[in-house]
Amino acid sequence: MGTVFSFDVRGGEPRAVRAALAEAVAALHEADAVFSTYREDSEIARLARGELTVDRCAPEVAEVLDLAAEAERVSEGWFSSRYRGPLDPTGIVKGWAAERAARLLAGVAGVRGVSVNGGGDVQLLGTAEPQRPWRVGVSDPLRPGGLAAVISTAGAAELSVATSGTAERGAHIVDPRTGKPAVTDLVAVTVVGPRLTWVDCWATAAFAMGSRAGLAWLESLPDVEGLLITAGDEVRCTGGLAARLG
Repeated sequence: MGTVFSFDVRGGEPRAVRAALAEAVAALHEADAVFSTYREDSEIARLARGELTVDRCAPEVAEVLDLAAEAERVSEGWFSSRYRGPLDPTGIVKGWAAERAARLLAGVAGVRGVSVNGGGDVQLLGTAEPQRPWRVGVSDPLRPGGLAAVISTAGAAELSVATSGTAERGAHIVDPRTGKPAVTDLVAVTVVGPRLTWVDCWATAAFAMGSRAGLAWLESLPDVEGLLITAGDEVRCTGGLAARLG
């Protein structure tokens, strides 16, 4: 998936945790092999070329395509798996794969907390320590090395944080209406919600919308909060974000 994944697992019997970690890592590699658009032999590439049908692919392909269709519906087309024409659901795969890995690890007996970080997008389950929540720093896109906010999981059994923007990878977010890089007033959008599968999509969609429309749309989504930073260093937040800071 072109990025680094890291794991933090609290509690559980060490041997069982190591076995689950090996399974989670193998699942991430398998997801990359199935969904990579850079590998001509991947199932998603073969599906896009018409060499396979969905029912002949791994079951995860149908699952991810259904999720991508739902993301497109909820975002009114601002998130799309066909933004350049050919099928490309990779915009949802990383969040989905990281969330799946976190839930696998959380299922190990005795595990009280899990953090899976895929390229800066994080799925958090449980607690870091008894009575101590997980805390995630959100990078300041205009001040390298600085933090724009710190998100806390206090009071939440599961929480995820995803950021889309231009600070790390340049203008890579595409406007699905044109197939070209999105032209907006934003440099970063961070979205907070229970499931990384969705918040990763919502951050991308809100960035493509721009600050005004993106903020209004995020406000309309249940159990979702957002932090939007413009190129002019203006910070805009959804109404409930303050409860997640800490």
